[in-house]
Amino acid sequence: MKIPCYSCDTVTELEVGFDVVNFVCPSCHSLYAVDEEGKFRRKSQYKKMQDDYPLQIGDVGILKGSEYKITGILKKNVHPDYSWTEFILQNQAGEFIYLSLSNGHWMLLTEMDVTFEVEKHPLILEYENKEYNIFEYSDAEIVNAQGFFDFQLPQNKLIHLVEYIRPPFIISVERMDGVETAFYGEYIKKSEIKKAFPNITLPYQSGVNMIQPYKFHITNTAVIFCLFALLIITANWYIYKDQVEQNVFYKEIRYSEFDNKEITSDSFILNGASAPMTISVSTDVDNSWANVNIALVNEDNGDEIYTNKDIEYYHGYSDGESWTEGNQSEEFNICGVKAGKYHLLITPLKAPEDINNNSLKVNVVWNQPSDRNVWLVVIFMVVVFFVIRFFKSTFEKDRWSDSSYSPFNE
Repeated sequence: MKIPCYSCDTVTELEVGFDVVNFVCPSCHSLYAVDEEGKFRRKSQYKKMQDDYPLQIGDVGILKGSEYKITGILKKNVHPDYSWTEFILQNQAGEFIYLSLSNGHWMLLTEMDVTFEVEKHPLILEYENKEYNIFEYSDAEIVNAQGFFDFQLPQNKLIHLVEYIRPPFIISVERMDGVETAFYGEYIKKSEIKKAFPNITLPYQSGVNMIQPYKFHITNTAVIFCLFALLIITANWYIYKDQVEQNVFYKEIRYSEFDNKEITSDSFILNGASAPMTISVSTDVDNSWANVNIALVNEDNGDEIYTNKDIEYYHGYSDGESWTEGNQSEEFNICGVKAGKYHLLITPLKAPEDINNNSLKVNVVWNQPSDRNVWLVVIFMVVVFFVIRFFKSTFEKDRWSDSSYSPFNE
């Protein structure tokens, strides 16, 4: 179909699969209607507005597995200043779909074959055994248009809208000239629009759309975290259920014999899964210090793991108060010690001026199973879940901020 505009001498040509009732020139926005003779007569003109539509009349894209062509564009506005753009698309089978664009967010809608009783704006709308909550009702006007239309565009008349949402879905009911039409829509990601129209320049996305889905499904996230925690706890129990604590070394070392001298322990064999090796040391330090250096030597491959610990204990009386600092015993771990054959190299050391401290006790135990790491992971998941839940609440408050029916209103 080829239609010339008598106002700006622009000729618009596009093959459409319907009888055109109204045509709006994409250049000057003059509105034409078909007269009794089947000719297009100019009736009025929309106010000139900045045409920043990301899609144009005649653009072709593939949506829902079918090729669609843009045949019309409408700009709608709700008083005082909320506006959105609707793109009308048709495929070769004559089927229509509608893309709605608002603040960079996209919705895809199709016309429904059902009617709803919404004149009194019920709070809940039921469809296919699912409930949709009223978001808002309003009166919109078409402030701009371009392209080909199979219906008569209202002039100086408002379109009454009632919108019900169940994110990411929406039921939008329009009443125009006494005729009610319902549309079923869903939120469409920008990536899908870009895939359908590769040459499009996507507009900046801002705010939260009325049916925009949250990035995380709260219930599913909770179930996944619970299953993952159960798996970790079960695996930890299974790995260590047959292992028992193994005391691999104990000795009271006299400083008179081994002060700053290395002691080599007997060899010992560790069997089972990796586990921490706990080293407990104690000595009679009194206003003094001692030190122990320990090397764990793997006799199978020669690997050595070194660790070092200071033991300090000080006390006194000052400013009318008694005070203490440090301890006469310490405990520390070598983490993740694997099965194998090992021996220890132990070097004790004390302060040279300390003549009252005579010995150092060293006790080394392998496979004291610890649930510490397990519970750290579980606690981390709990914290992450509540963070996700908090941001979900904020997200929903933003969604409903423009609605008179917000569940967050007191």
